[in-house]
Amino acid sequence: MIGGGVVGLSIAYGLAKAGERVRLLDEGDDAFRAARGNFGLVWVQGKGAGKPAYALWSMAASKLWPDFASDLEEIAGVSLQLSQPGGLALCLDEIELEKRSDMMAQLAADVAAMGEAYPYDILRANAVRELCPHVGPDVVGASFCPLDGHVSPLRLLRALTAALLALGGELQTGRHVDSIEYRDAEFRIHTGGTIHVAAKLVLAAGLGNAGLAPMVGLAAPVKPVRGQVLISERVAPFLEWPTGSVRQTGDGGVQIGESKEDVGFDDGTTMAELSRIAERAARMFPVLAGVNIVRTWGALRVMTPDGYPIYQASTECPGAFVATCHSGVTLAAQHAGPLVGWIKGGAEPAALASFKAERFHV
Repeated sequence: MIGGGVVGLSIAYGLAKAGERVRLLDEGDDAFRAARGNFGLVWVQGKGAGKPAYALWSMAASKLWPDFASDLEEIAGVSLQLSQPGGLALCLDEIELEKRSDMMAQLAADVAAMGEAYPYDILRANAVRELCPHVGPDVVGASFCPLDGHVSPLRLLRALTAALLALGGELQTGRHVDSIEYRDAEFRIHTGGTIHVAAKLVLAAGLGNAGLAPMVGLAAPVKPVRGQVLISERVAPFLEWPTGSVRQTGDGGVQIGESKEDVGFDDGTTMAELSRIAERAARMFPVLAGVNIVRTWGALRVMTPDGYPIYQASTECPGAFVATCHSGVTLAAQHAGPLVGWIKGGAEPAALASFKAERFHV
């Protein structure tokens, strides 16, 4: 396997748990890591607008998360701080709320046409305040989905690494992949002066998949989209429900992030964008106005042209797979479970038919 972020570690853990011998090659901390900017949401609402197969994939992932977390915590001995009370997408004016309502209604109708119920509610300001007494007067309403929740992304990474090693998997860091050869039904992965030989290969290298996938007859047209994140000092509990842009972590700090910037491979921060994010968060929760920010950073999301994942097996080099998405935490339970079953030789999950790279070449 190539790629030691949330996606790669989830798949590697699932394979090791299923009894496979796993060697995971990771480039190292100098790589562009989407996991650095992960918001830690296990999130369903709003995902799949215009592509209900993705909504179903995300809904199923959310329902798998409790058992996934329980197993992972038992093996790794690390609490993930998982909480799934439902989540809120707060709206600060009537136009936002109307657009949100229309999008959620259309998404629910599309999912219903595929035979599934899509649980959500649109809440007016008074109903939001009953759930979150600390929301500010600018909040006019919100959408709510009972399938939403959040987890500590750092604890998740630590637990996946510990569990992979406990199950006999191997993690090698500082391994930049120079080339991949396929011959005699085997893959030869060249990293510096070392050659790694495997019967199967999973590419889960995030933005690195763009260059790696063509080496095994696959395509991964991904590009970076920057997100900037702020973390506050620890404060008294005030926010039980995660929102799409503000959540209080299990350690008491508040994580804030709501930016999507097309700036190439620049993973820095800007005062203008951080100020905008902080100002909007303070409008949602005025209690944050006097809270100190202790850390900020930028990170690069992994985005395909339409924003949805790519999962594909190679026909040119049988045994090679590519997996790339920007919702590694939400989909971790899928990646460690149903996706692993497919990689091992089982039936391909029905949802994956919608996530082939050919859709970008039509």
